[in-house]
Amino acid sequence: MAADVETVVIGAGVVGLAIARALTLCGREAMVLEQHGRVGMETSSRSSEVIHAGLYYPPGSLKAKLCVEGKTRLYRFCEENGVALRRTGKLIVATSAAELSKLEAIAATAARNGVTDLVPLEGDEARRLEPEIRCAAALLSPSTGVVDSHGLVSALEGHGAARGAAIVAKTRVTRIGRSVRGDFEIETESAGEAARLTAKWLVVAAGLGATRLGKMLAAKPGYRVPETYPAKGHYFTLSRKAPFRHLVYPIPEGGGLGIHLTLDIAGQAKFGPDVEWKSEVDYCFEDADGSRLATFVRAVRRYWPGLPEGALEPGYTGVRPKIHRADEPPADFAIHGEREHGIARLVALYGIESPGLTCCLAIGEHVAAMVS
Repeated sequence: MAADVETVVIGAGVVGLAIARALTLCGREAMVLEQHGRVGMETSSRSSEVIHAGLYYPPGSLKAKLCVEGKTRLYRFCEENGVALRRTGKLIVATSAAELSKLEAIAATAARNGVTDLVPLEGDEARRLEPEIRCAAALLSPSTGVVDSHGLVSALEGHGAARGAAIVAKTRVTRIGRSVRGDFEIETESAGEAARLTAKWLVVAAGLGATRLGKMLAAKPGYRVPETYPAKGHYFTLSRKAPFRHLVYPIPEGGGLGIHLTLDIAGQAKFGPDVEWKSEVDYCFEDADGSRLATFVRAVRRYWPGLPEGALEPGYTGVRPKIHRADEPPADFAIHGEREHGIARLVALYGIESPGLTCCLAIGEHVAAMVS
């Protein structure tokens, strides 16, 4: 007896939706299961919405490769499908002479990743672009931009649905097993009702929930499902018109890219995220005593000394599904197939954090190539 569905994708963020789109473009049947009431409600809609150029990631890593490829694909997809975006460009700033070597290292890494459009700037050259900036030197990344993440999610959902992908919301996966013939047996719960379906192929693209799902299946001896360590980030918004045209990033530190300035599609400025390692996922904005605000103000004034008093307001939070601890080096994306875990016809994705939004279409094609 044939499986109910050829391929089930668990998770309807930008990555899961891009995978479903790529599968249907290859003529494959796909069903996407999403535990929330709408698609894209976790990491996808709680980010900086930045289209990254591929500057920071170790050469040869999946993050580097898929970011450089994904950026081009994402710009083209958005332009062809009416998804709002802005090619703002980005300044990475060294705020002191002590940071110049780190700026040079970023430029060298970017070049090895195939990023060819970086422009080194002296401090006065950067200030001609952004007069409010204070820095010793900077790198201009012209191909960095911002995208309407909600519009992107909607476009990807529409593409998949138009090609026959079924997207089933409010459906939480409670168990995954294997049948005698090797099909995946997926048990779900929706509105208090239990259901079961079978699939020939399974793709786990569940972000913060990927580890829980991966541990439901028996892998080969020696394989360990990557642990997910939630890293919460807070964003403050600027309560007035921003005097900037470019995004502004400090030198990366502390497991993230620093408290940076980004602009949304409408030009509204926001600052963040910070990095707060959590044991569980929560989206509460935590700053009861004002210490977080004070930390943000200090960080921002390193490169924007003219930040007005009282100009920052609490914005929103997001949680990144990191697969390294706070005291460990940043981890690459983990996209595991049978070679890694020993489970036939399973592709499991772990640690798809930034630059996951930029990479989503490239990740979709990468996974679709594994499903064969």
